[in-house]
Amino acid sequence: MSLESVRYCRGSLQVLNQLLLPQSSQYDPVTGVREGADAIRTMKVRGAPAIAIVGSLSLAVELTTSPPQLMSDLLSFVRESLDHLVGARPTAVNMKKAADELNAFLAQEAEKPGVTVQGLTDSVIQWAESLLEKDVKDNRMIGDLGAQHILQTTDAPGGAVIMTHCNTGSLATAGYGTALAVVVGADRVVANGDTANKVGTYQLAVLAKHHGIPFYVAAPSTSCDLSLPTGGSIVIEERPSQELTDINGVRVAAPGIGVWNPAFDVTPHELITSIITEHGVFRPEELKKRLSRAL
Repeated sequence: MSLESVRYCRGSLQVLNQLLLPQSSQYDPVTGVREGADAIRTMKVRGAPAIAIVGSLSLAVELTTSPPQLMSDLLSFVRESLDHLVGARPTAVNMKKAADELNAFLAQEAEKPGVTVQGLTDSVIQWAESLLEKDVKDNRMIGDLGAQHILQTTDAPGGAVIMTHCNTGSLATAGYGTALAVVVGADRVVANGDTANKVGTYQLAVLAKHHGIPFYVAAPSTSCDLSLPTGGSIVIEERPSQELTDINGVRVAAPGIGVWNPAFDVTPHELITSIITEHGVFRPEELKKRLSRAL
């Protein structure tokens, strides 16, 4: 059985502390938005889909345990909380998309006749909880579509040999995984197919291109940001230098060494064979048109 990145029931959220893997499997409680944002920022939780789910569920937990009593308080709390969660790790687009959709849902529901603060609170909680079910469904579809496509297009007599890069399994999502039959995951795919993923993806794509090896990206549609035209518009998150100079709080690098620690690189669409989503397998140049139609 694969490790669960998230354990949730209404009013309770636990996240697998991935900073402690593989030595130990420890689940840390997340009691509200501040702890959710901290788990995202410190990389206890990783993977763009999992970031959105943990962020949204941390909001749901706080609304369950400490529900606002006034409509104005509920509206401002949700909006401010979502802004805080989006800022925790800006490159992964899923949390921003979830925030935009939840804000739109909140505004729509708040205008309905007879709405109460308790009813609207329950609706927001249910909306966040629905992300769990949708994530697993989408990830299974991505795995199925990716496997079918690769097996249909390979001409190797022994079948396809797959190399994955980045955290492409259950730890990057709510519990199933996206890139189970493909090469790399993604934190953001823009309109022309350029893809941001963990550092090292670009080098792997160059090697694959040089040797004539197909290079696939697996990403749910929530990781596709069609509002950005090219990868040059993606904001690349920079991590603390201590992640490279220290191990468990003990410095291992020589004194005075400077560190630049970008968390992602951008792979140009020219190096990508196809992008596999829950809606289908698309060439980079097809992505915007085909995905817009599907959505």
